[in-house]
Amino acid sequence: MKTKRFLGIGIVALSLVVAMGSCKSKEKVSTNSEVGTILENMPCEDEGESDKNYFRASGMATSSDLSLAKEKALLNAKQRIVTLINSNTKSVTDRYVNEREFGDASEFEAKFENLTREVADETISNIVVACEKASVLANGKYRGFIAIEVSKEEIMNGIDNKLSQNQKLQVDYDKKKFEEIFNQEMEKMAAEKGL
Repeated sequence: MKTKRFLGIGIVALSLVVAMGSCKSKEKVSTNSEVGTILENMPCEDEGESDKNYFRASGMATSSDLSLAKEKALLNAKQRIVTLINSNTKSVTDRYVNEREFGDASEFEAKFENLTREVADETISNIVVACEKASVLANGKYRGFIAIEVSKEEIMNGIDNKLSQNQKLQVDYDKKKFEEIFNQEMEKMAAEKGL
């Protein structure tokens, strides 16, 4: 009986604590040092928007070490730009395969997608930093912001170079048609972002 009574009292006490916690004003939550100030436009965010000529991405990271905050932000941006390039070139490859006649379209598509992934991974070494900023938070930690870019020409040149090493793919590759579709996809991406 005593156990049930203590359990009941414990549940009532816990309920009161939860109810009191939920009654806090929203202002206190927004000024909480863990939440911080909400930024409408983060530094380097605008410079990280892709357009019809460039793949771009931005990144942000926090660390107690300034160099590490910047490195982590760069890594985040690189992951985003590789994903963006892979997604775009997949769309281009799908359209290219659908518009052309191939003996084994699925084999060509799979090999071509692998090739474009390799190109995306390799172009990371040729990125250009478009913006880099840092700030220090109230708790003494650093926040790094970065925006990077790579030109569509760099990607197209990478694909051409890779294809020159693969004679089987080169037979089915129409550079002019692929580039036309690639440019259309870049313009579509820019239009979706309102650029």
